[in-house]
Amino acid sequence: MSRLFEDLPLDSRLLDGIRDMGYREMTPIQEQVIPLALEGHDLFGASQTGTGKTAAFLIPLIDRLLRLPEGVTRALIVTPTRELAIQIDEQLTGLAYYTGVSSACVVGGLSFGYQERVIREKVEVLIVTPGRMLDHLRFDHVDFGSVEVLVLDEADRMLDMGFLPDVQTILSKLPTERQTLLFSATLSPEVKKLARQFMRHPKEIQIGRQMPVASVRQRFFEVSPTGKESLLLRLLRAERMESVLVFARTKNEVRRLDRKLHNAGVACDALHGDRPQEERVEALERFRRGEIGVLVATDIASRGLDINDVSHVVNFDIPRDPDDYLHRIGRTARAKKEGDAITFVTQYDLELLQKIEKAIHQRVELERAPTPGPRDNRRRRWR
Repeated sequence: MSRLFEDLPLDSRLLDGIRDMGYREMTPIQEQVIPLALEGHDLFGASQTGTGKTAAFLIPLIDRLLRLPEGVTRALIVTPTRELAIQIDEQLTGLAYYTGVSSACVVGGLSFGYQERVIREKVEVLIVTPGRMLDHLRFDHVDFGSVEVLVLDEADRMLDMGFLPDVQTILSKLPTERQTLLFSATLSPEVKKLARQFMRHPKEIQIGRQMPVASVRQRFFEVSPTGKESLLLRLLRAERMESVLVFARTKNEVRRLDRKLHNAGVACDALHGDRPQEERVEALERFRRGEIGVLVATDIASRGLDINDVSHVVNFDIPRDPDDYLHRIGRTARAKKEGDAITFVTQYDLELLQKIEKAIHQRVELERAPTPGPRDNRRRRWR
């Protein structure tokens, strides 16, 4: 049986926030990370997406801050994307609701002047993306002299995105005497090498292998390159697809597919790196609230985004990297729910399909695309 959060020696105000967030039993990653982090160990951990990793590092971080004087920046959380930073901040705000622990996001797309003010006001937790943090360091806005805890979230993604030099520059500005927590979807040799460079005798935690959770039903449809749009529309009309995350390979493809779906009467929106931050946040919120049933996205949405009620993931374009496939389909079947992952496979994708089969350790069966039927005029949530 899973341990309860109430079994941990946490501040009562933090426990109130945990209860309000609806948390009761710890997930496996939380069971292993939180006690070690409370003891002050450095650690690096890997677990499948959707396993409660964010709370695993936020809970011991908040508890530690409650034992220290306020008015000083004590913790730095570095994450690869603006969306992840905002989500972490939202979760921290909920968990720390009764504690008074202060936090702020320092990310691109938001007011630089406002960020300078909150940095100088020394909020207790800064949640940052590497590029924007470097901008503030260049203007000498930041004093990291009192930082006691560093969290690197989605470390493998930061390496993939070329942020290693930026991260190393940020680390060079931090006190050497600190606690460091590193989290990654996989503990690749590159991630382990990064950990060895700046961590002190870290504890290693790995929960399972990076594999699809059993509650994800994986389906693969054989389709021609020119038939993918009509197949997507037929599936949306024929099946119960209430909350659908559609992945395309490029920003241009996302924009084009979003327009096509809009023209077909589908209530949808697009998520990609060229959109202003305010529009990206609003698209996510509309999707979470159920105002739109379809969100078309690049892989910016495949890692870490906390969207709990995605009923279907559709790989409109099959990903080139099997890890990206695993991250994409991990957006559904979260919080012990079931979900469907549908992948479109053309004759040019067979080599990529073989890589996915190797990654998931099973041979997949290609389904024929459903034949067009009478137009379904019933109003569904996605229309």
